[in-house]
Amino acid sequence: MTCPSPEREVSLSGLMEDDSFSSSSRSHFLVYSVDRFTCGDETRPECSEDNMLDRLDSPASERKPLVSSSSNQRDTELFEIIEKLQGSRIDEQRCEFPPPLKSQLLTMGGDLPLILPSKLGGYWIDPPLERLVDVSPTGSYYGLNPDSYDIMERDKEAKIYQEFFSSRYHLSFTAVDPSLGPLVLSVRLEDEENKLRVILRMKECSLHGVFSVSLFPNIPSAVELAKMLCDRVTVSRFEVVSYLKAPELITAFDEHRVSPNFKFGILCQKDGQFTEEDILSNNEESDEFKEFLSILGETVHLQGFTGFRGGLDVCYGQTGSEAVVTSFHGREIMFHVATKLPFTDGDPQQLQRKRHIGNDIVALVYQEGQTPFLSDVIKSHFLHCFLVVRRTQRVEDSGEPSYQVSVTAREDVPPFGPVLPDPPIFTERSLLREFLLTKLINAEISCYKAQQFSRLELRTRSSLLESLQAELSTRSQCMMGDRSLSALPSSEGLRGASEGSGGFIENFKRAIRVRSHSFETLGVPRKVGSSAAQKPKPEKDGDGDKSPGPMPALSDSLGPAEVKDQASPQEDT
Repeated sequence: MTCPSPEREVSLSGLMEDDSFSSSSRSHFLVYSVDRFTCGDETRPECSEDNMLDRLDSPASERKPLVSSSSNQRDTELFEIIEKLQGSRIDEQRCEFPPPLKSQLLTMGGDLPLILPSKLGGYWIDPPLERLVDVSPTGSYYGLNPDSYDIMERDKEAKIYQEFFSSRYHLSFTAVDPSLGPLVLSVRLEDEENKLRVILRMKECSLHGVFSVSLFPNIPSAVELAKMLCDRVTVSRFEVVSYLKAPELITAFDEHRVSPNFKFGILCQKDGQFTEEDILSNNEESDEFKEFLSILGETVHLQGFTGFRGGLDVCYGQTGSEAVVTSFHGREIMFHVATKLPFTDGDPQQLQRKRHIGNDIVALVYQEGQTPFLSDVIKSHFLHCFLVVRRTQRVEDSGEPSYQVSVTAREDVPPFGPVLPDPPIFTERSLLREFLLTKLINAEISCYKAQQFSRLELRTRSSLLESLQAELSTRSQCMMGDRSLSALPSSEGLRGASEGSGGFIENFKRAIRVRSHSFETLGVPRKVGSSAAQKPKPEKDGDGDKSPGPMPALSDSLGPAEVKDQASPQEDT
């Protein structure tokens, strides 16, 4: 059966507003721990591997309707229907494991691969199945030099201003181009080298250039420098920035995507587990799994933990008592280990675990057994890449275990290094750790180039640049003596963008807040919907906040359509 990606919607008080409804209106109300999506009524195809499908139980067929002796028959019937729908919808969410496992096994002539492609496609797998004919650890190795494991830079231009401008004398200018929108230009004369260093910030990107002064009879104007970097600039005049704290605001904008912190999910897939429910319901940690976690990092107690917490609760134990953390080349990494997150009895979807792992962009799957991982078995709008690791056997000489590695990502995620060895097997713990951590970081940075994230990042940058230009222009007018603006408060939102974790979702939420604040500062009225006006809901800065209550994470219910409504209704998602 073909199942589209579900959109998670959770409501603790999600009861129907109407007293009566039909089966066609199932998607118009919320039920706790129930997926809202439409799936066909056709029956699932039979699989030749009966021992595999035997594990796919059907909660809908085992549930019994609630029987109540209450006088309120209407409420009784409502809860009966809710329970029936809950069971059937959980059963509908299961996406079928592809049947031709036996034929693939015969073709490869060995064990099943770590990853199998989805029936619907949309994912690439490395290494491809044709390379897995012989996965013996005695084969030749390629690309196993840790010195070649380079970590990708998310924004190569981000540190230029802080390195060459902020602590030296320079000038900055702002303008609003009719076609390009807000522009922020920074210029510095490097006397010792007789060069002009220029940075032009636009909505799409920042352009950096170094020009020899000898090329010009006189020092060129800001407009001329801007047109040298981008010939699409049509503005005829720039305003000089005279605000004393402008370097702080500009630095915050340039580095809003730079962060030393990362968070990744870790799932344990036991033998014979094919569905998201099975994988998320694992509670016991085998000795082999614990040994693998020790390779990645250190297990710490969350209570009172002072490092990067990756959205976990370090005060009240609402997200478990332990976590796995590590430091890697100056970067802090928090792992959301599914078996260490809270387990909820009676919740097959394990939303307390899914709310964290489903909001990660990259996850690592550790396999105990020979059951392959299906590329799209974990439903999430954010998860774009999976690294899958399987413990294969012990090497006779050293007695150490060997690990086989494979990678799958959505088709619009560009390839990223380091390159998998051939065969993709590791026998040294230190080498495996270096490879996996580098691969995880590069995977997340590469995922940001996927279509869904790149569009949201463009909106985030556009909003922050618009706020920066408005802030610099307004403050400069205040410095020049415009008393009508002297009482305006300083914008803390843009400055705060460099103080948080730098996570993609947090930057997006900050951009929305900063843009709203900028409109208020300039006296521009905001359009507020009726629902927002009736229920004002303050937002927090994500990972930096600590709250005694349940921490609302940006869950899978935030799909592209919802993000579009928050960002800009005129743009496509």
